[in-house]
Amino acid sequence: MPLRVRKNKNYHEGEIKKLSSLFYIFFSVMVCVLFMTVAGALGYYVFTMDLPGIDALKDYRPSISSRVYDDNNELIDEFFLEDRKLVKMAEVPKVVVQAFVAAEDSRFFEHKGFDLWSIFRAVFKNIEAGHIIQGGSTITQQVAKMMYLSPEKKFTRKFKEAILAYKIDKYLTKQEILNLYLNQIYLGHGTYGIESASLGYFGKSAKDLKLHEAALLAGMPKAPTNYSPFIHYDRAKQRQLYVLTRMTEDKYISREEMEKAFTAPLNLRPIRPKDKMAAYFVETVRRYVQEKYGADVLYKEGLSIYTTLDLNMQKFAGQAMERGLKELEERNKYEKGLVQGALFCMDVKTGAIRAMVGGRDFNKSEFNRATQSQRQPGSAFKPIIYTAAFDKGLTPATVFDDSPIAVEDPSQKDGVWRPKNYDGKFMGPTTMRTALVLSRNVVTVKILQEIGIDYATSYAINMGITSPLVNTLSLALGVSGVTLQELVQAYDVLANQGQKATPFFIKKIVDRTGNVFEETIVKSEQVIDPRIAFLTTYVMQDVVKSGTGTRVRSIARPVGAKTGTTNDNRDAWFIGFTPSLIAGVWVGFDKEASLGDQEVGGRTAAPIWLYFMEKALEKMPVESFPVPDGIVFERIDPKTGESVSERGISEAFLLGTSPNSSFADEIKSFFR
Repeated sequence: MPLRVRKNKNYHEGEIKKLSSLFYIFFSVMVCVLFMTVAGALGYYVFTMDLPGIDALKDYRPSISSRVYDDNNELIDEFFLEDRKLVKMAEVPKVVVQAFVAAEDSRFFEHKGFDLWSIFRAVFKNIEAGHIIQGGSTITQQVAKMMYLSPEKKFTRKFKEAILAYKIDKYLTKQEILNLYLNQIYLGHGTYGIESASLGYFGKSAKDLKLHEAALLAGMPKAPTNYSPFIHYDRAKQRQLYVLTRMTEDKYISREEMEKAFTAPLNLRPIRPKDKMAAYFVETVRRYVQEKYGADVLYKEGLSIYTTLDLNMQKFAGQAMERGLKELEERNKYEKGLVQGALFCMDVKTGAIRAMVGGRDFNKSEFNRATQSQRQPGSAFKPIIYTAAFDKGLTPATVFDDSPIAVEDPSQKDGVWRPKNYDGKFMGPTTMRTALVLSRNVVTVKILQEIGIDYATSYAINMGITSPLVNTLSLALGVSGVTLQELVQAYDVLANQGQKATPFFIKKIVDRTGNVFEETIVKSEQVIDPRIAFLTTYVMQDVVKSGTGTRVRSIARPVGAKTGTTNDNRDAWFIGFTPSLIAGVWVGFDKEASLGDQEVGGRTAAPIWLYFMEKALEKMPVESFPVPDGIVFERIDPKTGESVSERGISEAFLLGTSPNSSFADEIKSFFR
């Protein structure tokens, strides 16, 4: 008995020890599990506490380019930090989706954003190949990295990437994830997204991509530069073959389709800087939008900027400028550098700018000589003086004596200014018509004396001249610097029957959602009597027929115009207009120097105007300037201004102011 008792006692002691060991092990395991759970939770919290929310992905607003359109809605240029154009998934061909999925993430439609199987498969493939040919990141992980994370290659970043990918996969549909991916991804040569890349490489929209083209693009995300068909064509073809092979393995295409696609020719469109046909105009648009709305809006918000430019007219303007300046250089064999020129054209009635040339080469000089350069207009300023004089009561038949004149001027060596005519001669009694048509300097100075400097200055400002004007009689000869745009606007008042139309270049700006930022409402203001405007216009038509502008007579339609030349022939001008279109041309050196002894406005600037307007007006009907009520015509002697019954010329007058008008006409004119 005692022996049995002792045996049972030993047995119980063993059981207790065994249970104690099991409890210890269980407790240890539980502590470890708890520790690992807490550590995992803490680690997860630490890793994810700075992760961004993904709610904004539903309202995907990537940086997209702003596009500039001409008056006919043709694309002129684009502004962007990233050259991206959005495309809807519904417009993307199935073969494009299949190519990218096969190349980047074959189990995309099966996994939950993060795919361990793909990682293991990629590792074995890379070991087998001896170099990296596959990556382990899913398309969803790539979206997470592109949208939220840095490209640094660290475990912590990859861990965060996987967590974000899982969240994204739960939050978005597969189609929404593909939409983000295909619109966001960089595909080389400055193109972002499948649409921009398709246009850049093949010159067509993504909706028109074929299998062989889709496979080429799908092979580029891993290393866009290394697989660029422009830089490494052989590598690009090998990568294309890899994509086609993966598509075959995934049963998207047959082997026959794969072979056919691989041998299909790639009709690549070289990606190179676009020829900027309207560089000065586009820069004007860019500065305006950036100053008004900011750089972020301009470069990221995908604005549609609808302008007034006519691309055909702009092309004609550039060609005319280059042709005219080359002819000038051939005549003179300059050693002073590239002669410069500017052209500014706008619609007479609305002020819409149709063409703008600010210089010969925007890449060499961004300075816009059409809108920024203030140069002496010379005789091109005279029509403003004559218009002011007609409004003061003078007529085209009023006679002034074209004879020497001396005016006190402290700036001159002897304190006297003696204006001269260009030819150095004097014509004696001369009508205002003849003086303007032949651009007689002395008569113009005497006309300014008659009407007063202050009156003429106010008149010029009223017509659109904003640059400071001198307060001396030399104003008559155009010594005050003005811009080409100012002078064209002032002339436009004459062409537009006394109405001033403010030049404008933007019709409408719309953001990516269709919200209208601004829209120009065309306005014009009646600043002078339409009859007065017609008097000057009527005389200026003779500048082309028989005066200093006869070089453009071949235009063979009614044109009002005036030439301009400054001292030493440093600036040459020609401004001309029809009832619908007005254009001005300036030619000169940036560092003021003589263009040559014979290079006057009618010889130097007029041909450029002619080359341009012949093309610009080619499809427009021939128009005559409308005659307003209150204008009468009478035949006069062009030398004396007196009424004649035969011969002579037909002159325009305000009712009651003609040489042969009756007292009744005078009364009617008074009460009008």
